[in-house]
Amino acid sequence: MAAPAARGGSLSGLLPAQTSLEYALLDAVTQQEKDGLVYQYLQKVDGREQDLLVPEFPEGLEWLNTEEPISVYKDLCGKVVILDFFTYCCINCIHLLPDLHALEHTHSDKDGLLIVGVHSAKFPNEKVLDNIKSAVLRYNITHPVVNDADAFLWQELEVSCWPTLVILGPRGNMLFSLIGEGHKDKLFLYTSIALKYYKDRGQIRDNKIGIKLYKDSLPPSPLLFPGKITVDHATNRLVVADTGHHRILVIWKNGQIQYSIGGPNPGRKDGTFSEATFNSPQGVAMKNNIIYVADTENHLIRKIDLETEQVSTVAGVGIQGTDREGGAAGEQQPISSPWDVVLGTSGSEVQRDDILWIAMAGTHQIWALLLDSGKLPKKNELKKGTCLRFAGSGNEENRNNAYPHKAGFAQPSGLSLASEDPWSCLFVADSESSTVRTVSLRDGAVKHLVGGERDPLNLFAFGDVDGVGISAKLQHPLGVAWDKKRNLLYVADSYNHKIKVVDPKTKNCTTLAGTGDLNDVFSSSFTESTFNEPGGLCVGENGQLLYVADTNNHQIKVMDLETRTASVLPVFRSENAVVDGPFLVEKQKTVPKLPKSAPSVELPSVTACPGQTLQFKLRLTLPSGTKLTEGVTSCWFLTAEDNEWLLQGQILSGDIENISNQPAISLQIPSDCLSLTAVISISVFLYYCSADSSACMMKGILFRQPLRISDVQPGRIDPVELKYVF
Repeated sequence: MAAPAARGGSLSGLLPAQTSLEYALLDAVTQQEKDGLVYQYLQKVDGREQDLLVPEFPEGLEWLNTEEPISVYKDLCGKVVILDFFTYCCINCIHLLPDLHALEHTHSDKDGLLIVGVHSAKFPNEKVLDNIKSAVLRYNITHPVVNDADAFLWQELEVSCWPTLVILGPRGNMLFSLIGEGHKDKLFLYTSIALKYYKDRGQIRDNKIGIKLYKDSLPPSPLLFPGKITVDHATNRLVVADTGHHRILVIWKNGQIQYSIGGPNPGRKDGTFSEATFNSPQGVAMKNNIIYVADTENHLIRKIDLETEQVSTVAGVGIQGTDREGGAAGEQQPISSPWDVVLGTSGSEVQRDDILWIAMAGTHQIWALLLDSGKLPKKNELKKGTCLRFAGSGNEENRNNAYPHKAGFAQPSGLSLASEDPWSCLFVADSESSTVRTVSLRDGAVKHLVGGERDPLNLFAFGDVDGVGISAKLQHPLGVAWDKKRNLLYVADSYNHKIKVVDPKTKNCTTLAGTGDLNDVFSSSFTESTFNEPGGLCVGENGQLLYVADTNNHQIKVMDLETRTASVLPVFRSENAVVDGPFLVEKQKTVPKLPKSAPSVELPSVTACPGQTLQFKLRLTLPSGTKLTEGVTSCWFLTAEDNEWLLQGQILSGDIENISNQPAISLQIPSDCLSLTAVISISVFLYYCSADSSACMMKGILFRQPLRISDVQPGRIDPVELKYVF
C-alpha cells in the first residue's frame, strides 16, 4: 500500500541525500558510527512529506522462480526489497551475484528481505524468456526474476548502468541505489540497517513469498551448460568444461567418459580427483596429460595432472582481483573471471608450449601465465610462474591499437592460437563488442578482424549479417577455433545461435551452420542444424571434425567439415550408465554424539584470509598395549556450528585406518565469508581394544579451533597438530 502522499521519480531523487551520507561514511571509523549515520539517513528520507516511489511492475511480464507474478504494492508490502537491474551476459552482473547470494544467506524473506532480479536486456537474444531461464539456472539464481523485456522500469527510474541495485522500504519507497559492482560492504550495511529501522517501527512483515524454483522442474542431463571444449591431438580425447555441473570431463571420441573431475556442486578445493572441486569452469587447454582450466567463478587457473590424478592451483587467490597489471607469481596474483585459456610459445628460441594465454573477461584484458622462463613481446626475460597482463588497458572498449596496453577489449571470452606464419597471432572472441580481434604474437598489436564498428565506445554494434570486416555483424560471440589445415577461423556466434567461418586473409565472414532458431531440432545438415548459445568449439581429427559445445542445448555437436554433416556426441560412463544429472548433493554422514566424558581441547586462535587452506594433522596416541579395533571404523568429523557456509564444498568426514599413519584434514576458507570470526570443531571417534582383543573401548575427543578471517594475507599457515594421549 502506498503512502498517502507519494510521488514517482527517478534514481536522481536519491542522489543529494545519499551523496551526503556516503561522504559522511568516509570519515566514520567504527562500525557503530557507520550504523548510526545510516540510521539517521533513514530517519531523514522516511520523514519526507512524499515518498519517492518505485513504479509497479507492469501486468503481463514473465516471471521466474515464483508461483505467480509479484506486485510491489501487494506482495512486497512490509518487505525491504532489493531490485537488481541486470542482463545475463554482463560480467559485472555476474560478479555481483555472490554478494547477493551471501546477503540471502544472512537475511531471508522471513526476516523481511527479498531480492528481485529485474532482467533488462542489452542484446535482443537476452529478451527471450528461455534464454533467461538458462541463465537463472546457470548462475544458480534462486530469487524471483522478472523479464522486463521492454525495459519499462529501467526507463522509468532512469537506470544507466548494468548492474544497478535499488533498495526499497516496506512501502515501495526508494531508499538507496548502488551502481556497478564492488559495493558489498555498503549493500550489507544499508540492508541490515534498513531492516532494523523498519522493524523498530513495526513495519516489517514476515510473510513468505511463493517461490517455485525453475531448476526443480528440470530432468537429469548428461551435460549441463557445457561452456568450452578442446581436443588432445595426441590421443583424440576431448576435454569438456561441464560448466553447470562444475566439473571437467575427459571423454574418448566415442563419448565414453574416462575421467570426471569435480562436481556436481560448486567448490574450491585442490587435491585428488575425488576431492577437487570447481565453480563454473569455462576454458580448457591440454597437452601431455596436463589440462589447464579457467575456473571462472573461483577466479583461478587450475592444473589437472592426469598421470598423478591431482588438481592444483597455478594462478589466482580465489577472490576476484582488480589488478590490471599483474607480474606476481601465479599463486599470489589475484585475477578476475578468466573465461578461456590456450597454450602457446614465448619468444624463446626453443619452440615449446611455455605460455598459457588467458582471456581475462573480468578486467577486459588478455593475460599470460609463464609455464617456464621465457619472454613476451617487448618484455624482458620473465620467471616461470609469472602471471601478467599482455594486452588491454582494462577499459571496456572496442579499441584497436599498435600498443597492446592502449588497446581495449570488452569481456574477451574466447581464444584460439595461430602460431604459424604469416598469422602469428591470437584470435579473440570479444563478446561485449560483438567482434573478433587479433593480437600479434610478435609485438602485441591489437587489430580488428570482423564485427563491431569503428567507434571504440560503441558496444551496441551487433547483428546477424554475413559480410567483410566491419560490414559483418555478430551478436556476443563466445568462442573461436583456428583451422590450421584450411587457414580458416570458426566462430561461435553465440547469441545468433550460429557457427560462422572467417577467412582472416580477406576478412570475409559467412554462416557455416545454424538456422538461428532456438529450438533443439536435430538435423544432420549444416544449414538446417540448430544451436542454442554455443559457447566453445575446437578442431580435431586432423581438421576433419569441428566439435561445438552447444551450451544451452546441453550437448556436444560434432560437425564433419568434409562431408558437411552434423551429429550429437553421446556422453556416457564406461558401464554405459548416463552421467549423473544436476544438483545431486552427497548425503553427509550424521555426526555421532560424543560421550560426556570426552575431553574438549581449545586450540589457539588462527588468522587466515579467504582462499587460504588450513591443515589439521591428527596426532593421537592410544594407551600402551592397545590397537585400533578391526571391523569397526574410527573416524573424524568437521563441523562449524552457526557458520555452515565455511563447509560448502569441503570434505566433512573421514576414516582413521592406521594409528601410525593418521590423516590430515584440510579446510579451504571460502572467497565469500559471511562472518569474520568462527569456530571450527573436529570430533574424533576412536575404537580400540587390548592387544589380545579381550576388551574393546570407544573414546572421543573434541578439538575447537577459533578462526579469525582477515583481508590481509598473513603468509603461510603452519599445519595445526591435534595432539592427545589417551
